[in-house]
Amino acid sequence: MRKHLGEIFLIITAVIWGSGFVANAIALDHWTPYQILAGRFLIGAAMLIAIFYRNIGSLNKKTIIQGMILGIFLYAAFALQTVGLQYTTPSKNAFLTAVNVVIVPFLALVLYRRKIDFFELSGAILAMIGVGVLSLKVNGAVNIGDLLTLGCAVFFALQIFYTAKYVKDSDPILLTLVQISTAAVIGVLVVALKGDPIVAVEREGILSLVYLGVFSTTIAYLLQTMAQKWLSETTAAIILSTESFWGMVFSVALLAEVMTFKMVIGAALILCAIIISETKFSFFKRKKLEEIG
Repeated sequence: MRKHLGEIFLIITAVIWGSGFVANAIALDHWTPYQILAGRFLIGAAMLIAIFYRNIGSLNKKTIIQGMILGIFLYAAFALQTVGLQYTTPSKNAFLTAVNVVIVPFLALVLYRRKIDFFELSGAILAMIGVGVLSLKVNGAVNIGDLLTLGCAVFFALQIFYTAKYVKDSDPILLTLVQISTAAVIGVLVVALKGDPIVAVEREGILSLVYLGVFSTTIAYLLQTMAQKWLSETTAAIILSTESFWGMVFSVALLAEVMTFKMVIGAALILCAIIISETKFSFFKRKKLEEIG
């Protein structure tokens, strides 16, 4: 039951992040990328502290250190993705970010000698291909933006991997609170060091930033952390990769983007990846047993 609840939480997270593409596009018309990062994490940290302030007394040194590590990974991933986007195309940025689904199982192998599950690895590779078909425009040239985005994928993979590791014996709420608060502190320091000016912003810009802070940060990362208590890190990465599919859905619905056959194929591949990873074709095994019986 908990496994299925975790899957539902991650699907909701992916849907929220997918809708965040639209909110982020609107926010970029009003804020600098680093202001958006600082703003969303500040709103997220403030909300988590306001809602769960009674839990703060239960914080211990281990959870603080773990949350800070996750917060550093999280901010580094977003920052590299943001900078990388300035030098590469949005489609390549989205695809290379999704490479994290393949990096995660190899992190488990290299860092903890954890055996790679064939079905999970197959699902991860298929999910990455699906994201590529969904978003990638063929361009053989590799530039600094592509390399920075690959760095972003590594940090997202580290964040997913260590969330699964830490949440096994730490409170997911406190872990999320420290993680988002750490990212907020880094975000504010970066904006201060860069000297980004804060100018008068229209209502649309404020609402989009609030959406990113409340939904794409507070709710989404809380759900992600709680879900990873019950699911493997590779499964989590594959389900979260559907973010690109939901981004396409919301772009078509809200930004009048045209649905293409290529998008449908990409979405189908991602769905197949989840089915392979989650079921491991167990329904075929059951059918064979029934036939033998």
